[in-house]
Amino acid sequence: MIRLCELGDIPDNDAIGINTEHGEIVVLSRDGAVHAYRNNCPHLGIDLNFQPDVFMDLDGHYIQCANHGALFQVEDGLCVHGPCQGQSLQAVAIEVIGSTVWMRPAGTTTDSQ
Repeated sequence: MIRLCELGDIPDNDAIGINTEHGEIVVLSRDGAVHAYRNNCPHLGIDLNFQPDVFMDLDGHYIQCANHGALFQVEDGLCVHGPCQGQSLQAVAIEVIGSTVWMRPAGTTTDSQ
């Protein structure tokens, strides 16, 4: 497994970007649950953010693509607004052990709390 971060590194209802040998991973915390996605918009295949660690919309409710404003649900990465509506972010399989968030080896895509 690959260590991504500590739970305390992720503000609740916010996200951080973690550079790995497999590309940048967006790690989010929402009401005690942790989710992770590849930093890649399904519409244009570009990073979701322009500024480091700025992934959420102004209300902190959705993941937002800074390029064209698409909005993605935190819980499942589904686009609910924008040009890629109905498509999803690519989930990254994670596991929380103690207070550390780990990325599981490729091949699994479920999140753990």
